[in-house]
Amino acid sequence: MRRHNLGTVLAHLHRDGQLSRADLTARLGLNRSTIGALVGELVSLGLVVETAPSGGRGGAGRPSLDVRPNPHAAVVVGVEVGVDVLSGALVGLGGQVLVRASTPTPASRRPDLVAGAVVRLARRLVAGAPEAAVLLGLGVGVPGVVREPGGVVRFAPNLGWVDVPLADLLRSRMGADLRVTVGNDADLGALAEHTRGAAVGCDDIVFLAADAGVGGGVIVGGHPLHGVGGYAGELGHLMVNPRGRTCRCGSRGCWETEIGAEAIGAALRLESTDLDSLAGRLRQVHRPSAALRSVGRYLGLGLGCIVNVLNPEVVVLGGVLRTLYPVVSADVDQALASVALQAPREQVRVLVPALGGDSVLLGAAEKAFEPVLTDPARELGAACRDAAAAFAVVGRGHAVPA
Repeated sequence: MRRHNLGTVLAHLHRDGQLSRADLTARLGLNRSTIGALVGELVSLGLVVETAPSGGRGGAGRPSLDVRPNPHAAVVVGVEVGVDVLSGALVGLGGQVLVRASTPTPASRRPDLVAGAVVRLARRLVAGAPEAAVLLGLGVGVPGVVREPGGVVRFAPNLGWVDVPLADLLRSRMGADLRVTVGNDADLGALAEHTRGAAVGCDDIVFLAADAGVGGGVIVGGHPLHGVGGYAGELGHLMVNPRGRTCRCGSRGCWETEIGAEAIGAALRLESTDLDSLAGRLRQVHRPSAALRSVGRYLGLGLGCIVNVLNPEVVVLGGVLRTLYPVVSADVDQALASVALQAPREQVRVLVPALGGDSVLLGAAEKAFEPVLTDPARELGAACRDAAAAFAVVGRGHAVPA
């Protein structure tokens, strides 16, 4: 019970930032002395810092100390595997991004080469870690169907992967026994926006991750919707146009063929479909073309179906869709309204991510932090004390190329 309470206190501080001891007492329903002891233990572990209360707080008696997470004590590496770019961040407790870096995804997208590139990227990130920080884990988001636990990417059509044991590939290239988690990018985006983004306080949300493909992360009643095999949320493969193009999954007319990066690039008459190029051009659009408005209508039609099936409170449009939506919002909203039933339509809000382009990246970090928020003392004891050592060498005697 003490371990559970210790993790619960740390989880509140990690997600909400600075709180007073009085706040924690009220939230957890524990007495002041118990909260004091739990906070004291977290302070001794270096995970939190106590300070004098900020501002003038009224009331009789000794003022309640403020408690905040220490982002320099415990860190994780989060990486988003994109079709064209690997994006990474070193993230401290409390969700603070300490270091950023990115690198091109290997052109062949071979799993072994991608795994090596991820490890090299992580090495760059941990080189900037605070001196006393312990490394808790590596979290990776992938645009594909992932079997959890195990970190096997069952199917990632836009990477050309089938049954890739990505977690094992990463572990074999690291120089220390470090916890590795691999998740679907949209699931991780939903986790981040629910924890500290646009959907905080909402228990029923859908997050759409859009790169070359489109994936969905779904939270129902405050809990992730995984499905029997962990594969729920492949919303990009809803069939919306029977006479549409062939999708990479082998079907025809999938939603992602109508609203993904290639469709947006074609509507903009761009040869490049990397997200930065698309976003830059979309920001210059003042009056959308008929082709771009058609993409918006297909986005709205698919959203209407999702609203009917899931009745979410919030739909968060991630990836390139967060830049597309402001340009064609009238077409999206009109198409959504034409499909969605009135009752669920009246309850849904369509939003762009509060975390900008970091939703998946920070979701990967959140996943890596989860064990320490369950049992801080145990996880801190098992953590890697030399962050750089975790990515210093590849296993089996092979050096990581610089």
